[in-house]
Amino acid sequence: MTPADTGASTTVGAASALPVPDSPAADSRVAPGGPGYRRMSLALFLAGVATFALLYSTQALLPLLSGDLGVTAGDASWTVAAATGGLALFVLPMSALSERYGRRTVMTASLAVAVTVGLLVPFAPSLPALVALRAVQGAALAGLPASATAYLAEEVTPRALVTAIGLFVAGNSVGGMSGRVITGWVAQEWGWRVAVGVLGVIAVACAVAFRLLLPRPRHFTPGSLRPRVLARTVRAHLSDPLLRRLYAIGALFMTVFGGVYTVIGYRLTEAPFSLPQGVVGSVFLVYLVGTVSASAAGRLVGRLGRRGALYLGGGTTAAGLALSLADTLVPVLLGLVLITAGFFAGHAVASSAVSKTATHGRAQASALYQSAYYVGSSAGSTVGAVAFHAGGWAGTVGVGLLAVLGVVAITVSGSLAARRQVAAAA
Repeated sequence: MTPADTGASTTVGAASALPVPDSPAADSRVAPGGPGYRRMSLALFLAGVATFALLYSTQALLPLLSGDLGVTAGDASWTVAAATGGLALFVLPMSALSERYGRRTVMTASLAVAVTVGLLVPFAPSLPALVALRAVQGAALAGLPASATAYLAEEVTPRALVTAIGLFVAGNSVGGMSGRVITGWVAQEWGWRVAVGVLGVIAVACAVAFRLLLPRPRHFTPGSLRPRVLARTVRAHLSDPLLRRLYAIGALFMTVFGGVYTVIGYRLTEAPFSLPQGVVGSVFLVYLVGTVSASAAGRLVGRLGRRGALYLGGGTTAAGLALSLADTLVPVLLGLVLITAGFFAGHAVASSAVSKTATHGRAQASALYQSAYYVGSSAGSTVGAVAFHAGGWAGTVGVGLLAVLGVVAITVSGSLAARRQVAAAA
């Protein structure tokens, strides 16, 4: 969310994968301090805020949803899983639509649909209706990560690209974190329906400002959808063993993160903690730790190598899971810090490795990573909640540790495969 919510680092990976071709038109691209640069950066920052605030709008409210609708934690978790699952399913098709109809057009339409649905969510009469609305909202939001980085790659100079993408990612982080904090405090006073309604109004304001601020594209060239070419590229990526391992690692890391942050509200509102909803929402400020660990991922890879950094991320996450089993608040919060730091570091390493591994169709390779990532989020939200209902917090931790074990096993298999390749070439 956000990345620092789960979607931020992935966006960086997609951005770095997008080539900026050398052409005469490149001289007219926007540079830092140039006309339109601030407007463009602010517009996409606000789009990032709206996207990730809406995507995870119900995550901090699940205990209230359970009480109001009379459903279990596993049932309520579908309000998160449906949104992330919709995004996972539609991010690749949306990336193709943006190639044909334009990045600005797809982003505008995506936000328009998502915020409209966001205004309907507070009036959902039942859990099935709420889940259906959230699925539509997630599918609509898929147009943002699919198009924003491509727009920036086409419209700004190569020197300005990293900074511009950084502002979009910052919007993701702020949206994911603030959305959870705002809904937590508002819901404590007026209930979950008012809370998601307030968030919907904020998202509408962000969407309107985005549309008014974002400059008209000057360097976009429409392409053909060409489903056969897209399908051939996707098949090629899925047949690459290294890319498959990276997709699986991203999904497994997000399984841990999605499960923990979907269920933590239930644990902290129950005995022995019995925290009020507003305080529980503020726990999501821990996401700021993820911003730091994700930015340090490059240095970790430089010192430890990619697989070493993945081992460290997995080990840190596992240590946090174990520490969170304590029955006092301070160790639980410290455990969340370690889980968050380990997850974001591992996710940043895996997503950036996708960009370096793919030699063609890099935008599609990154979109596939995003799909796997959000499938992991949906799976973690649902399975983690079911495990909590069946075995308490220890059940959720058990699911997380199994996912971390999967990360380690995949990384070990990658090390063995690399050694076999070296031996075969010798």
